[in-house]
Amino acid sequence: MIEVDGSSGEGGGQILRTTLALSAVLRKDVKVVNIRMGRPKPGLMAQHLTGVHAAAVLCDAETTGEGVGSEELVFKPGRMRAGKFRFDVGTAGSVTLVLQALMPIMAFAPGRIELEITGGTDVKWSPPMDYLTLIELPVLEGLGYRGHLELLRRGHYPKGGGLIRFINEPSQRLRPITSENAGRITRIEGVSHAVRLPLHIAQRQAESAVQVLVANGYPRPDIRLETPEDGIHLGPGSGIVLAARTDREACLGADSLGDRGVSGERVGSDAAERLVEDLKTGCFLDRHMADIIIPYLALAEGRSDVSIARVTKHVQTNLRVAEWVAGVKFQLEGELDQPGRISLDGLGMQLESPDAVSPIE
Repeated sequence: MIEVDGSSGEGGGQILRTTLALSAVLRKDVKVVNIRMGRPKPGLMAQHLTGVHAAAVLCDAETTGEGVGSEELVFKPGRMRAGKFRFDVGTAGSVTLVLQALMPIMAFAPGRIELEITGGTDVKWSPPMDYLTLIELPVLEGLGYRGHLELLRRGHYPKGGGLIRFINEPSQRLRPITSENAGRITRIEGVSHAVRLPLHIAQRQAESAVQVLVANGYPRPDIRLETPEDGIHLGPGSGIVLAARTDREACLGADSLGDRGVSGERVGSDAAERLVEDLKTGCFLDRHMADIIIPYLALAEGRSDVSIARVTKHVQTNLRVAEWVAGVKFQLEGELDQPGRISLDGLGMQLESPDAVSPIE
């Protein structure tokens, strides 16, 4: 059994999510201790418990230590499942962070998987849903990943109630990624949303982002406004996600969420300024994809060598977890909070054999 120290590096829930994903695919028993010791409230929260439960369902795993506040978890994966599943965080906890634990697993499942997950779709300290659709999934598609996300209902803090559907077809294997630079920006797009709030908030977020990007010499972005009036959303909330695409098939993004007392103009300019920072580095991956992509590269076939807009503690930590659980060796160039480069040799994992656990409804 591999023991992973959850207090290492940035000491957050990402250590648990990456450990679960790699454990399930590689079928390695793991024990995670000191879970989230780097956070004000250590231990498992509702969102983490949903991720543990869902990962266990997808790979028929045995677990011990599941419970709110638990700082230690044992995870013993079995054979993978395919089919349709529903999970509910029960709070405004992030459904995108739940997906971070599940998406690498689904790439190697024995068949099609359809998930419906209820919780927070646009909440602090996690990627908003539009980041997955506009940036993460297009980048992963370049590796051979076959996922599709449908946003059925947005959920913001504190009421949650968001609903997503994620559909995944298994990949035979994942390809490595090699790129020294992003190339020339060909277009920028985005989504600015405002739920149970006036239309002008979404408009002001978008207009402010446009001003920042154009002033920095980038193409005028095409930002779609989303202001649903169907009454199905539980609470107010707003945000914006921007995505820049290049002639070398790079896709970099940035986002910002609305908050009480923060103007729409500030929300839009914050996202645009962060995107400009990453684009000016010329690197292939933005600061968020730099750490999100690591478990996929660890499982891919061949050597990956890619430039990243910023070396973060999340990047450093996720690389260490991949080394502990998957045994991959990596090289990380660049100082903290500066542009850098990741190089590693993937394991070349292949699709789970059809004799895995039968699909279930």
